[in-house]
Amino acid sequence: MSELAGDLALILDAAHEAGALARDLRRKGLEIEYKADDNTPVTNADLATDKLLTRRLRAARPDYGWLSEETIDDSNRTEQRRIFVVDSIDGTRAFLKGRPWWSVSIAVVEDGRPAAGVVFAPELDESYTAAVGKGATLNGAPIAPSAVALLDDCRMVGDPAMFRHPAWPMPWPEMRVEPRNSTAYRMCLVAAGVFDAAVAPVRKWDWDVAAGDLIAQEAGCFVGDHTGVAFRYNQARPSQASLICATPALAPLILARVSHIGARS
Repeated sequence: MSELAGDLALILDAAHEAGALARDLRRKGLEIEYKADDNTPVTNADLATDKLLTRRLRAARPDYGWLSEETIDDSNRTEQRRIFVVDSIDGTRAFLKGRPWWSVSIAVVEDGRPAAGVVFAPELDESYTAAVGKGATLNGAPIAPSAVALLDDCRMVGDPAMFRHPAWPMPWPEMRVEPRNSTAYRMCLVAAGVFDAAVAPVRKWDWDVAAGDLIAQEAGCFVGDHTGVAFRYNQARPSQASLICATPALAPLILARVSHIGARS
């Protein structure tokens, strides 16, 4: 087994273990707190799954750096060629409400770009995986984006109210817009052709997008920010200005509408 294939097998197995733990803890009853910096919820399941993944992955790859939502950032990670980028429960609000749209998202980032990625949606039993240059899969079967080339009536995953906001210089056409809580899962749905695009004109943390970025790009999608620039990871500030994930045909149409915006921090 190659090193990259070994990494992918490792993070896939770890994601399944974390997903099972999260479901078990929710069944027993969750303890909920709110983060002081942004008032977002964090549960004992978020923390327990993060600890599980930290222990499991770092023991297997002690020379890899670490970046996760629930762990205090260590700036020394920027000096390491390979790091794990982890969101142990992406979509905590869905997790809290018993909705299926949450996921475990894990990427191995090498030299600033994801090399292996897994997004596992436990409630749906959907495992999205990718390794650089090897394509993307859903439960082992290859996936690809849709061939949709028009924004009119396209399937857009995002915040319906955001697209209706009067501040847009050019109103968006009628689209079938649906929300999904997990950012990583949204990207996978575009990669698999369930939706045609995902747009979020707000800053996204690396752990929100790293695994989904690789899965979507390996499937054949465009992924980048509102200026059309691809993401770079393991920077001093581990975040991206915004998110555009779309079919190759829709990407330039979306970028033409969003390139003027200034992403909120």
